[in-house]
Amino acid sequence: MKTAVPCYYHLDVEVSPERVGQVSRILAAHLRYWDLDNLVDPVCRGAELLLTAIDQHATDKHTSIEMWWNGQHLITAIGDEDRDLRPDQDLRGCLAHLAATSDGWGCCASETGSKIIWFSQRARSGERVPLVPTGPAPRLRRVLKVPRALPVTQLAASAGGVLEGAR
Repeated sequence: MKTAVPCYYHLDVEVSPERVGQVSRILAAHLRYWDLDNLVDPVCRGAELLLTAIDQHATDKHTSIEMWWNGQHLITAIGDEDRDLRPDQDLRGCLAHLAATSDGWGCCASETGSKIIWFSQRARSGERVPLVPTGPAPRLRRVLKVPRALPVTQLAASAGGVLEGAR
């Protein structure tokens, strides 16, 4: 049985139109290496949208991309160094798409004043990695009678004692 091993990947890139496709292929290769083939399309689409928006709107094109896999969720974070790029104005359409296609997303500031936009994808059932171990189903070898179906005196006699109110 294959167990889920936490994984991490980091990539620094100078964004340009040619590099967007290259970065998408690099991320897809890492996801396939981690046996997360079913997450390739949504993660690469989200990363391509963000990188394209950064390429179109940012003056500083230096970008960091990180992916974390914890066994149940894949978090992809893209951070840019441009302080003038505003997510609420320049990246509004991209963020709306991320909200619609991911299980969670957010935007936060880093210690250097740049911004980080992240989104997460939950692993779907049917993967090769078991997410939650299942216990065996209990089996009854004999059928027990429902207590309310028997008179109280008969229940007391089968228990080996006599009830005081039954006398």
